[in-house]
Amino acid sequence: MRATLNSWLFKQVDNSALVAFRIIFGLLLACEAFGSIATGMVRRQFIEPEFTFTFIGFEFLEPLPGNWMYVFYSVMGVAGLMVMVGYKYRIAITYYAITWTYVYLLQKSSYNNHCYLLMLLNYIMIFLPAHRSVSVDSTIDPSIKREHMSRGIYVFIIGLIWIVYAYATVAKFYPDWLDGSFPRYLMSTRGKNWDILQYEWAHEAIKYFGLTFDLLIVPFLLWKRTRWIAVAASIFFHLFNSVVFKIGIFPYMALSFLFFFFSVQKVHQWFLWKKPFYDKGEIIVPKYRNVILAAGSIFLVVMLLLPLRHWTIKDDVFWTEEGHRLSWRMMLRSRTGRATFIVQNKDTGDRSIVNLSNYLSSKQERSVQSKPDFMWQFAQKLKQEYKAKGEDIAVYIDAQVGINGRRPSQFTDPTVDIAATEWDQFKHHEWILPSPGYDRPKPPSK
Repeated sequence: MRATLNSWLFKQVDNSALVAFRIIFGLLLACEAFGSIATGMVRRQFIEPEFTFTFIGFEFLEPLPGNWMYVFYSVMGVAGLMVMVGYKYRIAITYYAITWTYVYLLQKSSYNNHCYLLMLLNYIMIFLPAHRSVSVDSTIDPSIKREHMSRGIYVFIIGLIWIVYAYATVAKFYPDWLDGSFPRYLMSTRGKNWDILQYEWAHEAIKYFGLTFDLLIVPFLLWKRTRWIAVAASIFFHLFNSVVFKIGIFPYMALSFLFFFFSVQKVHQWFLWKKPFYDKGEIIVPKYRNVILAAGSIFLVVMLLLPLRHWTIKDDVFWTEEGHRLSWRMMLRSRTGRATFIVQNKDTGDRSIVNLSNYLSSKQERSVQSKPDFMWQFAQKLKQEYKAKGEDIAVYIDAQVGINGRRPSQFTDPTVDIAATEWDQFKHHEWILPSPGYDRPKPPSK
């Protein structure tokens, strides 16, 4: 059994797919960094706001002062280019992984699963020999040059991709996707430039295509007879998302995964034909084999288990948001809300309503009025601010939230002092009222 596993996972294959992925991945890293500056994202997320909403537990993180975040992102962009050309690869990809983790944890107002996946891929790429061919590093130091890699790298990357799509599939099995109401609502937010997306047939097509794509894309890519169908579907799906939803580099990063589904001969022939092709099929078992297998297995098991945590938490994740993040729950819901924050002096009993716009950007305000962890964090922020002025306060939140275009329902218990509660990532918070369910009126189709 051990010998069979060794011969299968550690059989050497041509590394053209990994090298090609590194080149595209590095380019996308650079585009993400420089694009964040060019589009004003850095200014809106880190420079203009009075403070940022970090992931809970990372409140010690703060943006660099003044305009230094522009410099920070510029250096990230340079690191991305270094990854692309394979110059000081390990240093560059490690730097990008750490700095991306910093900005990822620093603000969650713009959180999506794509940012999470990008962080994971950065750390994975640190340990992969992606710089050993077609790189500046291998030109400067020919001793590191290799034209092969272990087949297990294919297995690991495809395994991660399959997990992402599998959970995206499972998440779509809920009433608002299955009856088409969420695709209908989502398309209604695209504006007049997308009139074709306002028809009922378009909503039905998006519903069925989205579910079928997530369910079958990896098996169809793995099976040679359906591979080109899957490639065409991938190109359409991801370019549609890029054009309609403008979600940055993710569609192109997802397309770059296609390198790992074609035969090594095809990838070499199409993209890196000048590179020597490896076809010896040697079996090279590294001395630290057990460490590699243990680390890879643990990582994939964590990826399998982490998205399940919301099933252990009371009530519906679509309502409570508890367990939503890090779970590959992509483009499934839209939240709107209105929240009144009431501060009460515990000594005098005096009450006042907080003007959210005095503290928050418009994007932060939308999150604070609809998402419970933002509500809790802002309550803690108010408590700390008043404590600095010598006042002991309670913070009450009267919030109504609507999901997927429904009329808002009472979300919080307005009698609970939210500032006095604790936040637990793996438990339900009783100040969040029970879900009203899915049988409330939905917006009509246009």
